[in-house]
Amino acid sequence: MDALLWTTALAAAIALGLGLPRWRLQRALARPMPPAWRAILRANIPIYPRMAPDLQRQLHRLVQQFLHQKKFVGCAGQEIDDEVRLTIAGQACLLLLNRPSRVFPELHTVLVYPTAFVVPRKQVDAAGVVTEARQDLLGESWGDGRVVLSWDHVLRGARDWSAGQNVVLHEFAHQLDSESGANNGAPYLGSRASYQNWAAVLSRAFERLREDAMFQQQSVLDHYGASSPAEFFAVATETFFEKPYQMAERHPELYEEFLKYYRVDPRDWLTPPEPVEHTGSVYGVWQ
Repeated sequence: MDALLWTTALAAAIALGLGLPRWRLQRALARPMPPAWRAILRANIPIYPRMAPDLQRQLHRLVQQFLHQKKFVGCAGQEIDDEVRLTIAGQACLLLLNRPSRVFPELHTVLVYPTAFVVPRKQVDAAGVVTEARQDLLGESWGDGRVVLSWDHVLRGARDWSAGQNVVLHEFAHQLDSESGANNGAPYLGSRASYQNWAAVLSRAFERLREDAMFQQQSVLDHYGASSPAEFFAVATETFFEKPYQMAERHPELYEEFLKYYRVDPRDWLTPPEPVEHTGSVYGVWQ
């Protein structure tokens, strides 16, 4: 009898332990988003006020889950306050609207530096000689559940929603990409047919960007996206959200694929640009 009682108690404890995180999350999501948090989203994410009310509510819930589940760590003296947390979470969760996706399930920590940070790199030449190098980065997505960001570039990208340069969108696109099991420019799409069309369209656009980069031709997509399929997906994500009219005009097939994947149309939130001559791309330095 004692063994039965002990087994029953143990099973109950295990069930409680498994259910407690879910209960805590539900409790966090049940709270309305504080007005001060909504004010930060309005101030630092220009498209937020132009979003439909139902999408704003979706974003609130996603942001609250992000903040409940992810840890923010300040590096090199960077302080973590509500503005830092809301600005990063608000932009990252734009990628999840209308999609049956968990909130970046593999991510557990966001490291924030005040400005560009330096990371060591090992370079191997054609002869196999390894040399140590240092590289300045604005952001980086790691495979161990961490994203690293430069706060001043986060803020710059958030407030200028027309440059097509957004370090948060870029790095969290990498997080989505890796959910399929590899960071290769093909995020989880749900069906084999979807992958076939995705691969065909993105391969053509990638090769076109590589040619543009090689010959220094103007492109609505940052030439940095020509460095690999993974970087192409991240750069195209930035362009989709920040330059949707230009992307739809110059890469209509690519834009349609991103419409199907992200399930929102950023043209609903932005004013069509004036018809001016394109001035070329700016090279990104995030990973």
